[in-house]
Amino acid sequence: MTQVIPADGGLQTPVDLDALAASAGIAAEHVIPYGRDVAKIDLGALDPDDQRADGTGDGDSDGARYVVVTAITPTPLGEGKTTTAIGLAQGLARLGERAVLTLRQSAMGPTFGIKGGAGGSGRARILPAERMNLHLTGDFHAITAAHNLLSAMIDNHLHHGNDLDIDERTITWPRVLDVNDRALRHIVTGLGATIDGVTRQASFDITPASELMVIMSLATDLADLRDRLGCIVIGRNRSGEWISAEDLKAAGAMCAILRDALEPNLLRTGEGAPVLVHTGPFGNIATGCSSVIADRVAAAGARDGGYVLTEAGFGADMGLERFVDLKCAVSGMRPRAAVVVVTVRALKAHSGRHHLVSGKDLPEGMLQEGVEDVRAGAANLLKHLQIVRGFGITPVVAVNVFPTDYDSEIEEVERIAREAGTRVALCHPVTRGGEGCLDLAIAVVEACREAGDAVSIRPVYDPQDDLRTKITKVAILYGADGVDYTPAASRLLDDYERGGFGNLPVIVAKTPLSLSADPGLKGVPAGWRLPVREVRLAAGAGYVYAICGSLSTMPGLPSRPAAERIDVDVATGDIVGLR
Repeated sequence: MTQVIPADGGLQTPVDLDALAASAGIAAEHVIPYGRDVAKIDLGALDPDDQRADGTGDGDSDGARYVVVTAITPTPLGEGKTTTAIGLAQGLARLGERAVLTLRQSAMGPTFGIKGGAGGSGRARILPAERMNLHLTGDFHAITAAHNLLSAMIDNHLHHGNDLDIDERTITWPRVLDVNDRALRHIVTGLGATIDGVTRQASFDITPASELMVIMSLATDLADLRDRLGCIVIGRNRSGEWISAEDLKAAGAMCAILRDALEPNLLRTGEGAPVLVHTGPFGNIATGCSSVIADRVAAAGARDGGYVLTEAGFGADMGLERFVDLKCAVSGMRPRAAVVVVTVRALKAHSGRHHLVSGKDLPEGMLQEGVEDVRAGAANLLKHLQIVRGFGITPVVAVNVFPTDYDSEIEEVERIAREAGTRVALCHPVTRGGEGCLDLAIAVVEACREAGDAVSIRPVYDPQDDLRTKITKVAILYGADGVDYTPAASRLLDDYERGGFGNLPVIVAKTPLSLSADPGLKGVPAGWRLPVREVRLAAGAGYVYAICGSLSTMPGLPSRPAAERIDVDVATGDIVGLR
């Protein structure tokens, strides 16, 4: 059935944005309305003098209780981290707790592609849905514009004599667009007459893959944003020296474009819980988390014993590791608990007995009662619990229940989690909203009280480790026996070390569909090595990323993209077909 998104966002009554902000502990003076149902929150809400905003006060009355939502290794269909996070926020509100949720902004590329809209579903979704999935307040467009300004200034510099002596072959800065378009992955620019610029090979990425998106997510204030923009490395000159955005005198103008986009956006859940939506870095090659600023604004508002809930992309192997080693290292915030989302279908998939395909229905065999399949795939859940505990964080297992699940299968998941010494709760966010997540909310409250104020997280590697050691330690976290580098990747790592970038954190870009770099290996693979085919420098964002396997930073559209079903009822203004 075609879904209709009313022009008012699905609620007939006006939204009191000041009251919504107040429910998040944010004063009205910091609310900047963007239309009738969305607002930005100015950075004055950070309250830099309040030391309790780091989530380290006493566990019951002082300081926000910081909770991250992660998952086991997902299937191509996703396991419902976002819906679970939304349901948990609503469940905590039903318990009388102040809870503020922070989420990534949805990208339009997947919205018009195979995934459709994001931001939850059913009784656990973000409103207004159409703004969440389309333009919101224009942050993504600002990031696209600022990114492409630097691209234009690079080509303009080459055209007007190349005073910096940039080696065109070393330029790594692409252009970006928030649309899935495979035809732009590899392009040639500057065709035509001499006046049309220097002819060279170039490329496009999707906007969430832009380094600027990560910079925005990790920046702590406007000054930090400006510094990070200046540090962006776009290539090298013919002497081998690194060329930055500051060298090109582009960083100031980029910061001017991004100034307003640095402020987080205030939305709400279907039950009226406050949500801060801000930035959307690619989970494959970047942090996959919402912004540091949004979390700190939420923590300042929830400092008197409230809860700040956030989400880390994909499973605990990728999303939670980056959340701890990059985001928490910047923000100084320390989570008291990690909700690990698990589904019966994911455990069945990790049995290795079924094959799932993105965009396709579940195989018939997975719809049959299969306790043995659940038991066979449980090793993946246990591995993720091990990873969470390795960071020094208390896990809580959330079983996201689907209508196709059998009672015997659910009971088996509960048994496995309890025998692993973990709190476990069944949740029904889509069908029952906050009421269906009350047990999970209670479990999270108990876990946070147990953790208390003596929260100490353990990163995977030490900052002083060299880049290869950092990558190796992340690979070992995944379960790899070691790391293999292509000659080109190895040479670049040496160059980064010599260039003074060896102190940076690392991100391992791999498939989210396996603990390994091979999406076909399910469960807990053994006897494999991590293949690093390429490394790239994101100096502004502040990390080096190692690319393993085949990953594309510009997705393509499927044979029948979701865009074909989206339209507007011109009589009412309602959006139709947006999932």
